[in-house]
Amino acid sequence: MILSIDQGTTGTTCFVFDERAEPIGRAYREFAQHFPRPGWVEHDAGEIWEVTRAVAGEALADAGVRAGELEAVGITNQRETVCVWDPASGEPLHRAIVWQDRRTAPLCERLRAEGREPLVRERTGLVLDPYFSATKIAWLLENVEGLRERALQGRAVFGTVDSWLCFKLSGEHLTDPSNASRTLLYDIAAARWDPQLLELFGVPEGALPRVCASAGVIAQTRPQELHGHAVPIAGIAGDQQAALFGQACVEPGMGKNTYGTGSFVLMNAGSSPPQPAQGLISTLAWAIGAPGGPGARTYALEASIFVTGAAVQWLRDALGVIEHAQETEALAASLEGNDGVYFVPALTGLGSPHWDPRARGTIVGLTRGAGRAQLARATLEAIAYQTVDAVRAMDAAASEPLQELRADGGASANGWLMQFQADVLGVPVLVPEIAETTALGAAYLAGVGAGLWTVSDVRSSWRERRRYEPSMSSDERELLLSGWADALACARAATAEQRGA
Repeated sequence: MILSIDQGTTGTTCFVFDERAEPIGRAYREFAQHFPRPGWVEHDAGEIWEVTRAVAGEALADAGVRAGELEAVGITNQRETVCVWDPASGEPLHRAIVWQDRRTAPLCERLRAEGREPLVRERTGLVLDPYFSATKIAWLLENVEGLRERALQGRAVFGTVDSWLCFKLSGEHLTDPSNASRTLLYDIAAARWDPQLLELFGVPEGALPRVCASAGVIAQTRPQELHGHAVPIAGIAGDQQAALFGQACVEPGMGKNTYGTGSFVLMNAGSSPPQPAQGLISTLAWAIGAPGGPGARTYALEASIFVTGAAVQWLRDALGVIEHAQETEALAASLEGNDGVYFVPALTGLGSPHWDPRARGTIVGLTRGAGRAQLARATLEAIAYQTVDAVRAMDAAASEPLQELRADGGASANGWLMQFQADVLGVPVLVPEIAETTALGAAYLAGVGAGLWTVSDVRSSWRERRRYEPSMSSDERELLLSGWADALACARAATAEQRGA
């Protein structure tokens, strides 16, 4: 049996998978979100650990796992979020700065104005955006009193959430290439922390984790930290790369979209780093084997959409339009069309393919007759439209257009959204039997890393639960997408005016 820890943006889910990769135990808990200023998002790293440890115990108990029966642990995590802690005491030195946080937008603009983005793009495959980790680390070093001195002296270390959990579980300061590739500090072709980028952001290399394989035994859990289990940590990957592996997209050209707090479209790009394409980023998907080293690497093209499921949460929590996310399906289906209402959910800026950190959310087309149903439908449609923007950018960059989209995450259970996604995308959308493919991917990586499964086993085990075929005419599709493009232009023009003012 394998324990999969899926540490997400709003909570931690743990699964226990058996030898057939079937889930036999599960537990989940949320944790607090902190918003100290507009555009700032923080987590308490200590709370993340306590919640994760508790949920792991509940999942093991749910599965009835006895001492000696657990064989490996896999970790997958919210990416780009930065934790900082004292390696001696294991105590956090500041709240974690979350991937959604926009406080470093001015630093990104300054570096871009200085002409630094081509170097960043060449080495990392990424763009200069507050989304990624390096500017968050730079902010902490600049603004937390005494932190730079502590980091230089080895009394403060940084890591993404996988690294934090690995440290708490094993005492080892480690990460994997998929997470390292999201920091703006890692050369994805050379597979190393890049000296020029470390200097650019002022980050001491000694404060960063050692990069090990995504699938391979990299550490051993301390029994007192994992409810009496001393087992190998054998799989680590950022949540979206784990979902790509969990969707069995192990061949070049295969792609998936995870519908979570944000949405993330990834396409397997093979064993060589793809050239950065307009509006997209290149990233490391995973590395398999080579104990103690980075392993054999697989790359991906990615489109990162910041707000999708979070927009539904906003309808529920901020506006009170719905009580439960599931209500949106019936509300959307109650209308024959969208009545000209479009919602651009740029609540934390716009990601791929626009990369506008200062954009703000905009609703257009409201009339006296617009109500709950129109807002709910516009929110679901926005999830699909943003995915179309991302996939079209990906199709333009790839040698072959995407033939099907494998979908996972919470919103993949929304049948209306999945059908609308297939309609406006123009290709089939496939939902797997196990929707929680992020956790499954971490388990697969741990199983491969521990020698329990092979990549071929992963490929053959994927099973389709439902297929949505496109049924919309091309004329209707393009009319809807044209309306979305107009709404997007209005939103970006408004923020541009504010910047000019």
